[in-house]
Amino acid sequence: MIEDTGERIIPENMKITNEMLMEHVARYHFASDYVYGRVLDFASGAGYGTHILAKRSKAEVHEVIGVDLDPDAIHYARGTYHHPSSAFMEGDVTNVGLPEKLGTFDCVVSFETIEHIEAEEQFLANVYALLKPGGTLILSTPFGQGRGKPCKSPFHVHQLTVDEFKQLFTGYTIADFYYQRGPLIISAEDYYSGRYPIGIAVCQK
Repeated sequence: MIEDTGERIIPENMKITNEMLMEHVARYHFASDYVYGRVLDFASGAGYGTHILAKRSKAEVHEVIGVDLDPDAIHYARGTYHHPSSAFMEGDVTNVGLPEKLGTFDCVVSFETIEHIEAEEQFLANVYALLKPGGTLILSTPFGQGRGKPCKSPFHVHQLTVDEFKQLFTGYTIADFYYQRGPLIISAEDYYSGRYPIGIAVCQK
């Protein structure tokens, strides 16, 4: 049985009106319009997002691998979500040997991950190494007071500012930004006033 920490999204344990559930599911539906080929769901948690990508993008995607550090989460995902194009593996997103083990991907999706990680630079280096040239990264994080500053969540190392978030992707040839509040996702070019607490980057290597 997977532990419900209050931070983890387990759709089967949540009401359809739960805003955290709607927010997380909305991101994967958003990502499904971008993914293709071989896809990595990096820090896949309970596995529902890997399953969404495999089902919604089945015409464009031939494989989706969900990777998570928690063996209980991987066990749960394998027992709950079944699709011929998806698989789940245990792994640490900051492990320097992970790119060699997994190979490269056309797309990497990593939602609400970086704020949990002390070794931020190694995580980002792994993401870059895991992407094929021209590959697509879709990554999200909540905004906050900035790197190294305390935040309200006991699960987060810190929460980046908008500017700090955008600076993560200067090594990519293209970086487009979006903002999210609940299930609503809008382009950064359209509007931002601080009322959208989550950032999403869609980048091309």
